Amino acid sequence: MLDTHGRKYVQPTINKIAGFTIKLKLSPIHLTIIALLLGLLAAVLNAVDLVIPAVIILWLSGLVDTLDGSVARLTNQKSDLGAFLDITFDRIVELAILYSILFKHPEYASMVFVLTSTFVLSMTVFLTVGSFAKNHSEKSFYYQAGITERTETFIFFTLMILLEKWALAIGYVFAILVIITVFIRFREAIKLLRS
Repeated sequence: MLDTHGRKYVQPTINKIAGFTIKLKLSPIHLTIIALLLGLLAAVLNAVDLVIPAVIILWLSGLVDTLDGSVARLTNQKSDLGAFLDITFDRIVELAILYSILFKHPEYASMVFVLTSTFVLSMTVFLTVGSFAKNHSEKSFYYQAGITERTETFIFFTLMILLEKWALAIGYVFAILVIITVFIRFREAIKLLRS
């Protein structure tokens, strides 16, 4: 939701940072890989209980992740490979963060299982619709908005990392919101694909 409706407000700043990375000769795929490595580092930092650095690095990973697409558009380097790596690496970072929480709190296994399952359902609908629906945006495929998008994921991960005693409840609330997103996207998918 925040990605879809808030991006227009932050995009000018993202473009300025993207301009700086272009001067550094960083390609979109370089940025995608850097975002992955930062996300994995955030998971490791969380696993060893360095929660503040973990959160900072996680959000830095998210920033770099937004830059790859902007750099690709600004330099006319959009590619199917870049889109594939971006989507795949995003999921790897999300799983790494969840596993870092599970590593510290094995008692949260049920919540992590439920949350991971909702992610699978959400991404299945999202990517299936994206591959079939006509794309009229600057994204590499049709992008379905939802209550929970990348920014909301980072917000909930931040809360789960910083408020460990409440992480179980936060995780289940997040799972409910992801399921609502699945239903919204599923309903939209049926309308789109019927037409």
